[in-house]
Amino acid sequence: MPIITITMRKTAAETKQQLIEKITATAVQITRIPDHHFVISISELDDTNLGIGGKTIEDILKAS
Repeated sequence: MPIITITMRKTAAETKQQLIEKITATAVQITRIPDHHFVISISELDDTNLGIGGKTIEDILKAS
């Protein structure tokens, strides 16, 4: 059973659903493994738990 893990910022349920559908479809196309064997796991991180260039995403967004 292939497991595909995605770690990202918090996002809308609709976006996650699209990711699950399209990533599964692409994985099936490439591997030829049936879709019911794939598990997609999405872990969401708060903007205070992600940093770029020494600043949190939250701080970067506030400065924009």
